[in-house]
Amino acid sequence: QVQLVESGGGLVQGGGSLRLSCAASGSIFSINAMAWYRQAPGKQRELVAGTTSDGSTKYADSVKGRFTISRDNAKNTVYLQMNDLKPEDTAVYYCNARVRYYTNSGVLREDTYWGQGTQVTVSS
Repeated sequence: QVQLVESGGGLVQGGGSLRLSCAASGSIFSINAMAWYRQAPGKQRELVAGTTSDGSTKYADSVKGRFTISRDNAKNTVYLQMNDLKPEDTAVYYCNARVRYYTNSGVLREDTYWGQGTQVTVSS
């Protein structure tokens, strides 16, 4: 009943920039937290950046000063602006959202959803 669709990944040279987008759709009542995670080959998935409905943000130490998370509540969309990319940023990036939504029977529920992932590759 809720889908997260990511876009914006790709191949970029070190020092370059990319902007990821994640749009939520479905019978959404409200979205609380939204975040970006990433998973590199052979590594665990890790939090990159997160934001709550009141606008507060948090970042992994490895991306502070280079990445910026933002959201457009009217569009149910979260963005990740990534600047000064490094080869170690190479990973599959996943969008995550805590969503309150209506079921088909009209019941209000809250669940966590993940996007399908988008590949970011940074060459040296």
